[in-house]
Order: sequence, then structure tokens, then C-alpha cells
Amino acid sequence: MRRRLAEIAYVRSGDKGDTCNIGVIAHTPRLYEVLRREVTPDRVAAHFGEMVRGPVTVYELDNLGALNIVLEHALGGGATRTLRFDQTGKAMGNLLQRMWIDVDPATAPVDGDVSTAGAARPGSGEGDARGTG
Repeated sequence: MRRRLAEIAYVRSGDKGDTCNIGVIAHTPRLYEVLRREVTPDRVAAHFGEMVRGPVTVYELDNLGALNIVLEHALGGGATRTLRFDQTGKAMGNLLQRMWIDVDPATAPVDGDVSTAGAARPGSGEGDARGTG
């Protein structure tokens, strides 16, 4: 079953210059395994598309059940140099939460475990950070 990343993980993010750092923390240890499988550098890069012009690195933090994602050349030059409206790491973290991931139904949160109010569903035209898929 497909779920938005926001339904199975918390996200904290920040920025320094033109680099964005996003922490993704699984709601449960079983969901951390889903993060490890689904939130890969290639998938994150595809999700952001042209918004991220440099490498994407994903660090696994097994002891925390979390991932640390570093996006280089991701903020249009940095908050003080860009004309982009969404130039901060906080905006990038929010956009990452929109990423669709595949979750085994046995592992997926039961309705009510995590708020899904207002979450778009597959086929709604909101499949990537740009809302184009």
C-alpha cells in the first residue's frame, strides 16, 4: 500500500548555505526498516527533481531509527542569495513528507495511529515535490 512519508515518520530539517539537512525519524522500529528500503538517494533526488542540483546522501542512524539526508546545491544558492520562494531547509523537509512510499499492510499504521487528514492519495496529481506526478 502507498503512504505519504508523513504518515510513518517525523521530519526535522535545517539549512546552511546551499546545503539542506533533513532528519527522518520512523514512528516505530518496524517502520524504520521501511524508511531504509524506500528513502534512498535516487528516490529522494527524483522526488525533488531540479530543485536539488547536487548529490543526495542518506546516512542510516540505526540506533535512533532515523535517516539523515543531506541535499547539496539544494537551496538556489542559500537563503540570502536565492530568488526561490521555498529557500529554507524547513520547506524542503515539508516537501519530503509528501513523498509516496510503499508500505507492507502488516507494517502500515492503522487509521487513527497517525493523522492522515488532508493527505493526498495516489493518482491525485500530487506525487512529487512539484505536484506533477
